Amino acid sequence: MKKFVMAAMGGILAGGVITTQVAGPLIAQEAERNSSIYEQLDLFGDIFERIRAQYVEEVDERDLIESAINGMLTSLDPHSSYLSPDDADDMRVQTRGSFGGLGIEVTQEEGFVKVVSPIDDTPADEAGMESGDFITHVDGESVLGLTLDQAVDLMRGPVGSEIIITVVREGVDEPFDVSIIRDTIKLTAVRTRTQGETVVLRVTTFNDQTYPNLESGLKEAVEEAGGMDAVNGFVLDLRNNPGGLLTQAIKVSDAFLDKGEIVSTRGRNPQDGDRYNAQIGDLAVGKPMVILINGGSASASEIVAGALQDHRRAIVVGTKSFGKGSVQTVMPLKGDGAMRLTTARYYTPSGRSIQALGVSPDIVVEQPRRDPNAEEEEEENTAVNRFSRSEADLRGSLDNDSLTEDERRQIEEDRQKAEDAAALREEDYQLAYAIDILKGLSALVPGD
Repeated sequence: MKKFVMAAMGGILAGGVITTQVAGPLIAQEAERNSSIYEQLDLFGDIFERIRAQYVEEVDERDLIESAINGMLTSLDPHSSYLSPDDADDMRVQTRGSFGGLGIEVTQEEGFVKVVSPIDDTPADEAGMESGDFITHVDGESVLGLTLDQAVDLMRGPVGSEIIITVVREGVDEPFDVSIIRDTIKLTAVRTRTQGETVVLRVTTFNDQTYPNLESGLKEAVEEAGGMDAVNGFVLDLRNNPGGLLTQAIKVSDAFLDKGEIVSTRGRNPQDGDRYNAQIGDLAVGKPMVILINGGSASASEIVAGALQDHRRAIVVGTKSFGKGSVQTVMPLKGDGAMRLTTARYYTPSGRSIQALGVSPDIVVEQPRRDPNAEEEEEENTAVNRFSRSEADLRGSLDNDSLTEDERRQIEEDRQKAEDAAALREEDYQLAYAIDILKGLSALVPGD
C-alpha cells in the first residue's frame, strides 16, 4: 500500500516538473505576442498622427478612424463591415420593409460588385438587372478598388434621380449601360396567388413581415381556391431572394414542418452553437410542396430550402443557390454605429454546410433567357395557327350530340386550363415545371 502511494506521489511530482518546464516557454510566447500587438497599435497611432499633421489636405479624423475600422472588418470576409450611424439606421429600416434605393442585393467578387439578386418590382428589376451581373462602373466611375460599402455609397442618391450602371453579363460580349431611376423601395415580403389548383407563395425577402404575410396569404389563397381539399400542392418560390433575418427563415421552415431540426449554427467556440427545432403544425397540412431556387437565392432562402429538402418535405427545383452559409451578428457600438461581424456558419439538418457550395436542386431546371427574336417568331406562329383547321372546321362535319351541357362546360374549362398552362410555360418555365410536378403527384394519389 505504501509503495502505491509513493508511486502516485512520484507521478504527481514528475508531472509538476514537466508542467513547469513547458509553461515557462508558453508564458514567454504569450508575453512576446502581446508585446507585438501593442507595438502594432503604437504603429497605428503614429501613422494616424502623421496623416493628421502632414497629409496634403486637412482630413476629418472621424472619417479616417471609421475607414480604418471598416478596413479591418472587410479584410475578414465580404459580409463583415462597420456601419456608421446612418448606415445602421438604414439597415434597421430595411428589415422593416421600406427604404430608398435601387432594389438590388449585392456582394463583392474579384474587385467588382456582383448582383446577388434584384428585388421584385423595384427599379433595378424593372430595368432588367439579373442575378450574376457584374457592376463595373457607376455613372462612369470605376468601382474597381473600392470596398463594397464605398461602391454602394456611389449608388445612393435622392429618390427620383437617375443613375447609369455599367454591367458585364455572362453570355453578352460587351459591357452595356443600364439606366435606373432611384425610388422608395417598399418590400412586399410575400405574394400569394392560385395557379389552377396550385397555391404559389412568392417570398421576396426575410424581414419582420415575412412569416405574418406568409401565414395570412396562404390562408387567403386556400380559401380562394375553395378550401384545402381543392388544392393539389404549394410552390414556395425563393428565386432571387437574397435572405435576411435568421429568425424569419426558421419560422418559415417551421411553418411546413411538424418536427425535427431546422438549422444549426456553429461558431468559433463549441459552446456558442445553437440548434433550432420545428414545432408541431404544418400550414400546408402535408400537401406536396415544390421549392424554386436559383443563383440569386441566398442565406435565409438557403436555410429554408435546405431544411425542407433534408426532411423530404419538398422537392427543390431550379438551379444551384448562391452559397452564403454564414451568420452575421449586428453589434451596437458607441456613437450609434454598429459592427456587422460574421460569427458562425449554419448547417442544414443533415449536417451540410452550404458555404460557397449552395443548395443543389433535386431537379435542375434552367430558366430560358429571353430571345430578342421571340416576338417575331411568335407572330409567325400565330399567323400559321390562324390557318390551321380541325374536323370541326370542315363544311358539313357532324356535331357531337353525345355530350351533356355540363360535359361540354367541363371540356371547355379543361381546354382553358391547358391554354393557361401553356402561356405560363412561355412566361415562367421554372414555375410551370414546378406546377406540372404537383399535378403529376396529385394524379398518383387515389381518389376518396
